[in-house]
Amino acid sequence: MNLLKRHHCKNGLIIYLTIVLLPFHLAAQQEPMYSQYMFNMLNVNPAYAGSRGVPNLTTLFRNQWTGMPGAPKTGNVSFDMPFATNNSAIGLQLYTDRIGVQKTQGVKFNYAYRAQAGESGVLSMGLSMGLKNRRANYTDVNTFVPGDPVFNSNISSLNADAGAGIFYTSDNFYVGASVPFLLKSNLNTNDPLEAGAKWLEAVKAKDLNIFLTAGFVVYLNEQLVLKPSMMLKRSGSSIQADLNSNLWINDIISFGVSYRTKESVIGMLEWQMTPKLRFGYSYDRSISNLRLYNTGSHEFMLRIEFGTKSEETSIPNYF
Repeated sequence: MNLLKRHHCKNGLIIYLTIVLLPFHLAAQQEPMYSQYMFNMLNVNPAYAGSRGVPNLTTLFRNQWTGMPGAPKTGNVSFDMPFATNNSAIGLQLYTDRIGVQKTQGVKFNYAYRAQAGESGVLSMGLSMGLKNRRANYTDVNTFVPGDPVFNSNISSLNADAGAGIFYTSDNFYVGASVPFLLKSNLNTNDPLEAGAKWLEAVKAKDLNIFLTAGFVVYLNEQLVLKPSMMLKRSGSSIQADLNSNLWINDIISFGVSYRTKESVIGMLEWQMTPKLRFGYSYDRSISNLRLYNTGSHEFMLRIEFGTKSEETSIPNYF
C-alpha cells in the first residue's frame, strides 16, 4: 500500500508540473532564473555584455527542487567580449531548460553599445535576439486514466524573441533595467492551442516581463568588502524580489545570503580560484508549500576570463 501511495504521489507531482507549471512557463515566456544572476547578468540584461572588460566564458547548471519528479533542470553557456574600441560589445548564449515533460533549447545573440558617463561611469544600451525550440512529450506522462486525450500527442514549436536593456556602472555601484521579451512569435508549431497565433507580434505593455537590478559595494576595511544587491521582477501582475548580500574576504572568497520573496532563502559561496577563474555554488531552500516535496535547489557556476583587464573599462570583481 505504501509503495502504491508513493507511485501515485510521484505521478501526481509530474502531472501537476505538466498541467500547471508547463503551460504557465509557455505562456509567460519567462527566462530561466538563477540565484547567482548578479555574477553574470547577461542572462537578464543584454546591456551587461562587455562589462567585465575582457572576453569571458561562463557556464552554469541549476538542479531545482531536488527530489521532486519532473523538477526543472537548466544549463547555460554564455560568452561575451568588448570590442577593441571599448565602445561596444557582443555576447552569445546557449541554454537548455527542462521542466516536467517539456524541454526548451535556445540561442541568443546580444549587442551592447557602451559610452563613458562622467569620470568613472559607463552607460550601456543593449539588444538581444534569439531563437528557441520547445518540445513537450505529453505521451511520456503516466496518467491515472489510460488513453487520456490531453496526453495522446507530443507538441513542438519554434519561436523567435527579442529584448532590450540599459545598464550603468561606476566604481562602486550599478543599476540596470531590461525587458527580455518584446515580441511574441510562432514560426512553426504543431500545437493546436497555438494554431491561430500570429507569426510575429509585439507583447502588450501589461504583459511585459521587466527586470530591475541594482547593487553597490561597501569597503569595510582592507580585507572585507560587503556587496548588497537586489533584483525586482515583474511578470504580468506578479512582482517578485531577490534581496542579496555578499561578503568578500581578501578578494578571494565570498559568502552570501539571499531572500526570494514568497519562494526561498539562499546561501551562496564564490571562490576566485585564480585571477581568471571563478567557481560559484548556491543552495536554495523553499519556503513555499513546495518545501514539502523537495530537499532544495543546487546551482553551480564556473567562469573563465581571457586577456588582461583595463581598470578604465571593467567593473570590480564584486559585480
